[in-house]
Amino acid sequence: MPERIGFVGVGRMGANMARRLKECGYEIAAVYDVNTAAAQALARELGCPAAEQLKEVTRLSEVIITVVTDDKAMKEIYNGGLLSRARGKLFINCATVTPDVHIWVEGKAGKAGAQSLEACMASSITQARQGTLYLMCGGQPEAFERAKPLLEKLGSSMRCIGPAGKAAQVKALVNMVMNINTAGLAEGLALGEAIGLDLTLLREVFSQTGANSQVLKTDGEDMQNHEHACFFSAAHAAKDSGIALKLGKTLA
Repeated sequence: MPERIGFVGVGRMGANMARRLKECGYEIAAVYDVNTAAAQALARELGCPAAEQLKEVTRLSEVIITVVTDDKAMKEIYNGGLLSRARGKLFINCATVTPDVHIWVEGKAGKAGAQSLEACMASSITQARQGTLYLMCGGQPEAFERAKPLLEKLGSSMRCIGPAGKAAQVKALVNMVMNINTAGLAEGLALGEAIGLDLTLLREVFSQTGANSQVLKTDGEDMQNHEHACFFSAAHAAKDSGIALKLGKTLA
């Protein structure tokens, strides 16, 4: 029988992951978010409690998936009651945070008799809803094997990178390169428009040369059409590139 799942952080990614798992037959035991209105709305949709306290999510669940914003938020939830009576529970952490925080979480979870796994996501909202995320995992092999059946419902591709912190390192570099590609493509299209080039033709040339990228495939047409609906904010891009910068500075 599938394990009961709790969610901490039900923004656009977390909420769609919860919906996906519910459709796959998992019981969503509880949801929690600092945005109580969002948690309550999702709880009504999924037919589960909107927990008022973090420890309630842990009490009601066997596997707790966290999808929070940054290092500060991760430390707040793990210092704020999430590990209360956590023995035997599995915590799967999907946020893009520094490798050191994932290592810290694994240590705290271990002291509480629980397991922790980082499952870094290199995809967006649509993939979260469809169960086609690209997942990079880090942690103890036992935690990965326990999480694998569940993660296979969330992702179409999954890689076990190594011990705690290693998947977060890879994710930081993925986002660094993605952000560089995004900026470069935006500059190229903007300059092309300014000098009067046909941007559809320009994108086609880019796609068949060294200018090609995944960002061109996913965002190029929207850039051309000045469609700027935000699925990944500049603030998050800056945060993630900052993690990569911090990694580089450790070598100095």
